[in-house]
Amino acid sequence: MSGEIETRPPTSPRRDAGDRWTVFPEWSPDLLKARVYERILLDIILCELPPGGRLDEQDLARRYDAGLAGVREALGRLALEGLVVRRARAGTTVASLDLLEVRQAVDARRLIEPHCAALAATHARPEDIGRLRAAFSGAEDVVRARDAAALVRMDQQFHEAIARASRNVTLARILIPLQHKAARFWVWSMGADGEAALLAEIASHRAVVDAIAEGDPERARTAVLRTLGAFSDDAQRAVNGSADRRSSRGSPLSAQSP
Repeated sequence: MSGEIETRPPTSPRRDAGDRWTVFPEWSPDLLKARVYERILLDIILCELPPGGRLDEQDLARRYDAGLAGVREALGRLALEGLVVRRARAGTTVASLDLLEVRQAVDARRLIEPHCAALAATHARPEDIGRLRAAFSGAEDVVRARDAAALVRMDQQFHEAIARASRNVTLARILIPLQHKAARFWVWSMGADGEAALLAEIASHRAVVDAIAEGDPERARTAVLRTLGAFSDDAQRAVNGSADRRSSRGSPLSAQSP
């Protein structure tokens, strides 16, 4: 009818032309702005951009060979996640390592991620299972090489794949930023872990994939809880040793002898 306001259905969740469910279309790795975000995020997790450090947009644009618009958008997303702090006239800094805050984030993950895994066991498609299995492909070599950046990327891909496979966009939007925040402490704790402990952690992640692939929601739920582990002890150890590690060169994992 003439004069009526056109209404449009929600755009998320949605399917693209290939019928693949898209949780975060704006997070596509094919987008330059998403790649800038991912690189800054990784450097924050690895403390290449240290807690409390000032972030200059021009410097970041040069560092990542990116445009200012992409850097600003990335910093805006990171501010929403609580990983950077933006203050008028004071500029932007990397958020401090706050044990209480990250403990609360992991408590939230313990409520949300097991449910996401259970949903994934019910709703995952073959491409989801493939993404989950691919996340830690070659992880043994990465651990032996003490490649912290590669291991962090694998862990990020794994937990994002669980969130996507849940087919619940609301839970996914909550879970992924929580995982980013906890990853900063995981990096410090894994720096003190030996090769056997890291390999055991990878095996526990793969057990989650097996449960999801076999369509077993309860086993998937339990397996995810096992991957979260005894966070309190790990985080406390990470915080106690973080100052010493930040004073040394290199990432926490690469600083540890094989």
